[in-house]
Amino acid sequence: MVLVLGVSAGAAGARAMLTHSDQPHLPPIDRCTVPRRSGGGMEEGVFEAIRLMRKSADRRDEFITGIAVTCRCSAHAEAVRTTAGRNRLTVIDEQVAQLRYLRFTGRLPAEGSVLLYDLGASGLTLTQIDCRTDAILASKRSTVLGGDGHDALLRWLLVRGGVTVDLATSRRHKEALATDRVIAVCDPISGHRAVITRSDFADLVAAGIHHSVSFVRQMIEETGVHPTAMALLGGCTRNKSIRDELEQQLDLPLIYDPEPEFVSTRGAVLLAAERPSARRVRSVRFNPVPALRAGASDTPSRRKLVAAIAVTVTLGGTIAGALAFNHDGDHTDGKPPTVEVVGPPKHS
Repeated sequence: MVLVLGVSAGAAGARAMLTHSDQPHLPPIDRCTVPRRSGGGMEEGVFEAIRLMRKSADRRDEFITGIAVTCRCSAHAEAVRTTAGRNRLTVIDEQVAQLRYLRFTGRLPAEGSVLLYDLGASGLTLTQIDCRTDAILASKRSTVLGGDGHDALLRWLLVRGGVTVDLATSRRHKEALATDRVIAVCDPISGHRAVITRSDFADLVAAGIHHSVSFVRQMIEETGVHPTAMALLGGCTRNKSIRDELEQQLDLPLIYDPEPEFVSTRGAVLLAAERPSARRVRSVRFNPVPALRAGASDTPSRRKLVAAIAVTVTLGGTIAGALAFNHDGDHTDGKPPTVEVVGPPKHS
């Protein structure tokens, strides 16, 4: 048997999934998560994940025929391309992989457009895509609040209750609230205890979620196209209080995978299985977008849409103070975050 490997790269690190080339839809035979090293580049986690999965394949005496890596922006893609050298792998735009997996699972609407709501460690990426042509209508990014900000807010709340924990511990407690309604936290030094409920966490992140709702409405207003559905992606959407708030605030059917943080990785696996002989890093080209406004003809227009620039909005009050915690950004070159909006290849 031969194997394919899918890897997704993000601000928090890399995730990898190893499957048989003829069974990419089945549970993986192995997978791993590699946290991003403090001060390290995004590409370090990617190639550490590849190394670990290659060792796993060697233990099974099997060969990896295709590797696909998803990247959110051009800076990440370039870093992977440079580090890869002559290694055989394919770089895929993250949104292409996400769309591929949603279509494979049957969750993607056949008509209209879908809005990808990707809430990860470093912020929120919104992408609206036409389901029929795979053309990207618009893409925006906000770094107002993401998983790192949620961790900082939870630490702030615990400190107010007399409990001090490190960042890794606060992250574990935040993730526990995705499934548990109540958790007890103990200060490892003083022994003080605090009880945090899912409702407490919902109150903490409410301002950021309300901001994201405004972000969604702004995108819909700019494109003039009301989405058929919104897909919730990224590890932060595991939290039920966030999903409930979005469902309440937005009149949109929600698409949710039980492992939203692995949607990009699973899409990469599917694409690696389809392109096992890729010899170079491939970039995905922008496609013309059809006219989709109400009352428009079904005949596709030939105009190219230009993506909206990434925006950063500052929240005031408590959130601004809590976000003063230092954390790694997406880029290590001093440049502001960018979003590469490219058209996915047409599927057969």
